[in-house]
Amino acid sequence: MIVKNTMFFCVFITRMTGAVLCAVLLQPAAAQTAQPADPVAELVKITVTGMGTLGSDAAMVTHVFKPAGNEPYPVVLFSHGRAGDAATRSRLANPVALGHVRYWLAKGYAVVAPVRPGYGDTGGLDTESSGSVYGATGECRGQPDPSRTAKAAMRSTNAALEWVRAQPWAVANKILLEGQSVGGLTTVALCATSPPGVVGCINFAGGTGGNPSLAPGRMCGPEVTTALMAEFGRATRLPSIWLYAENDLYWGAEPPRQWHAAFALGTSPTQFVQTIAVPPDGHQLLLRGGKLWSEPLNAWLLKNGF
Repeated sequence: MIVKNTMFFCVFITRMTGAVLCAVLLQPAAAQTAQPADPVAELVKITVTGMGTLGSDAAMVTHVFKPAGNEPYPVVLFSHGRAGDAATRSRLANPVALGHVRYWLAKGYAVVAPVRPGYGDTGGLDTESSGSVYGATGECRGQPDPSRTAKAAMRSTNAALEWVRAQPWAVANKILLEGQSVGGLTTVALCATSPPGVVGCINFAGGTGGNPSLAPGRMCGPEVTTALMAEFGRATRLPSIWLYAENDLYWGAEPPRQWHAAFALGTSPTQFVQTIAVPPDGHQLLLRGGKLWSEPLNAWLLKNGF
């Protein structure tokens, strides 16, 4: 465990969607125990202006989960990650892992998870590519532009946020932004704008431009993201927590530390958590490392009155 000025503690069969493959051992009927039912999403469509094909509006498919109990509910707006190939992006069905939905429902939060334009049933043009290019042996042939990715993803995520604030079942002034991978970068970027109703931001493994197949743990141009995070840090006023694993095969161990150090030069209250390795790839921390992230996240929520 590494402890510095900010806290360090040392997911998705597809790295984007968070789908989980579960092995179940069959037992005699008497030995079986009832398992909690998976949360069921209500599907709605949110209009995103100008982000459809050829500049048309996009009808963004959005998964909505509501807890038991009386309305209105505080809300978590969850932003999914990104796969490197178009075929996998087009197959995105579940923008948030159902186990993670259960975590928030148990706390009384509704969860809203859009499928952004360029993915899954929303479809449309892909505008979130960072432009990073790797050679066959993992060498960098094109630096990523994380600002391009963040700006594109923010447009649709902000549309979802505006929709949430207008819902009678939502507590319009108690919304948490949360995201995984590119969704984590999106969360940090949108958090920097201090959007109305948002009270805090949670970044799981946020970033863009890595390639774990060709260059595991050694992304192109991490310093470009460092500069962008410094810019976001100067603008951010809301509390945030960043959660990464030390064996993240998209970014490696050191770049996320540098990103947060640059961000933390701003004035917002922020905490960095880097967990021990989560096999086989720390980029799957959200799904595979629940015991590692839930304790610091629970403490952060309690500290901030969320």
